[in-house]
Amino acid sequence: MISHQQLVIDPKKRGFHIITHDILSAIDLPQSGILHLFIKHTSAGITINENTDPDVCLDFESIFNKLIPENLPFLKHTLEGPDDMTAHVKASLVGSSLSIPIINYKLALGTWQGIYLCEFRNRGGARKIIATIYQ
Repeated sequence: MISHQQLVIDPKKRGFHIITHDILSAIDLPQSGILHLFIKHTSAGITINENTDPDVCLDFESIFNKLIPENLPFLKHTLEGPDDMTAHVKASLVGSSLSIPIINYKLALGTWQGIYLCEFRNRGGARKIIATIYQ
């Protein structure tokens, strides 16, 4: 059995945001299966990482901005501002989907793991995520 649901995540400021609770409050998990998440945007991504220390979110943002700074003189795709093309590159590096096992009605995440929305635009707006459950 396969079910799909579109989730809308409220706009977030630029950065890395743990959205595990947002996802879990919007869906009902079966006893077992796979949860697949797909973000429908080219300037934001989703990933799994440390869910306890808030400094991790800040450090991720700092590292990504150091690796891929804005205002690079050779970029052509800047119609929507200096964060436009850099947001696309960052989103490609992070990725647009995740698959997480479901065991005993819970996501089989590790003790310190959480689902992140990675917002790479200064004003990204609401983000749509398709949640597909495979049973």
